[in-house]
Amino acid sequence: MTREDGTPRVSPGVYLLDRAASPQFASPILVRVIRELPDRHPPYAWTWVDCYQLDRHGDATEKRQLFVMPQGMRPVRLAPVPYATRRRPSLPAARAGG
Repeated sequence: MTREDGTPRVSPGVYLLDRAASPQFASPILVRVIRELPDRHPPYAWTWVDCYQLDRHGDATEKRQLFVMPQGMRPVRLAPVPYATRRRPSLPAARAGG
């Protein structure tokens, strides 16, 4: 589906955002898009999205509103990682006599 100007609409889902989506993503991030924000009027080929940034397990870490090019957003399938199978970060050993 596209807008009147030919820009693709963004559907809810999980996307990888890198420089193809916007120059601000020098380091790629993973997001779960909640909705596109149609009440804003961005320039041709750009849009605003309401989303959550995801960590390596697919858990939301931060809510964001991002200015992106829909054609550069890459949809990804993200399988949930059960909490029981996640590794906990190792804690430093306690020092004796400290």
